[in-house]
Amino acid sequence: MIAGPRIRSIVDVAEKHMCTGCGVCEYLQPDDIAMVDDLDRGRRPVMRPGRENADTSFALSACPGTGLEHGPMPEGAIDELIEGWGPVLQLWEGAAADDEIRLAGSSGGAASALALHGLQHGGAAGVLHIAARDDIPWLNRTQLSTTRDELVAATGSRYAPASPCDGLDLVEAADGPCVMIGKPCDVAAARSAMALKPELADKVMVTIGIFCAGAPSTNGTLKWAEKVIGAAPDEIASMRYRGNGWPGEAVVEIKRKDEVEAARASERRASESYADSWGFLQAHRQWRCYVCADHTGEFADISVGDPWYRPTDGDPGRSLVMARTERGRQFILDAILSGALALEDCAADILPASQPNLLETRGATFGRIIACRSVGVATPKYRNMPTASLWRSELTLKARAQSIYGTVKRVWTKKLYARRPVEPYEPVS
Repeated sequence: MIAGPRIRSIVDVAEKHMCTGCGVCEYLQPDDIAMVDDLDRGRRPVMRPGRENADTSFALSACPGTGLEHGPMPEGAIDELIEGWGPVLQLWEGAAADDEIRLAGSSGGAASALALHGLQHGGAAGVLHIAARDDIPWLNRTQLSTTRDELVAATGSRYAPASPCDGLDLVEAADGPCVMIGKPCDVAAARSAMALKPELADKVMVTIGIFCAGAPSTNGTLKWAEKVIGAAPDEIASMRYRGNGWPGEAVVEIKRKDEVEAARASERRASESYADSWGFLQAHRQWRCYVCADHTGEFADISVGDPWYRPTDGDPGRSLVMARTERGRQFILDAILSGALALEDCAADILPASQPNLLETRGATFGRIIACRSVGVATPKYRNMPTASLWRSELTLKARAQSIYGTVKRVWTKKLYARRPVEPYEPVS
């Protein structure tokens, strides 16, 4: 395959459209790198003043944007799932046993229930995850939660840019081991950072990866809020993308300006179905998501997603839960025994039935990478993560052609051939 341009620094990653926004670079080189919000692209690294010429090779060695690589599959991995889904030792379907968490969380609240089990029964000192900023609710922040209330307040997916790995220093400094929740790229980055820093590895109890179809930009969220309620950014009081039912609705509320308006609550709140809101937001995904081969958290100890094969109407929520490592499996079994999760074993074919588009999506990645490299655009490198075989088996001839020619078109419309410096964006609180 044609080689694309080399990525030599974290600045290259950000400016050549390869950044996932995970934040691991800031964690590994905090004196040199800072994460900022870029309105059109998401969380991005910039060099700190006076450190513009610093060597970023240490941070680059853990960057998931440049590529991912599986080592040998763990003993007991389910053979028929390895090609398209990575290592899977066991699958369950079910939900959080706590009704409040099940209803509030995305799908069945399993990720939150697992995290709470870690706090209440597993000896975890904290849970690293993301939450809405208190001052600017349509932006995210990284948080180390230590109580049930903190976890419940942050339930529900956040389809907005987040960089949980920029808080790995909180895990390293914690009084004991911690649970981490993140997107597939986030947990992959954390795993690489753990290999570089044994002191971090000693503090990570388990990683939980959330199925992900891509990360929309901040601008996507603001355009959606403007569409459904006509709200300007400084008028937004709260944003919720999912939860309170399965799959739940996307909800935006605007601020009360006076007592009269406070009484007209219906005019301050607007919502849209998950399907309609995601249909809008997905068009604003960062480019790196289009060439991603891992949408299910293959480098996590545990992965959690939606069992879309079953109808959702009237169901308070159900989750598909996968153990990818033996450590993850034991954590899940302990959570079942503690009463945190109500799960039942399920067959391997439930995974592709639950996510029917993801094999095709992974296969299309092969065509997109070919197209990018043919015109000199940077691409990630994947090892032991098959894409070519799925491109041939899962895509029609027309879809294969589209994965190549459609990408070439995007290269020009999105100007992926040109470097684009990060544009820090910080609204007034």
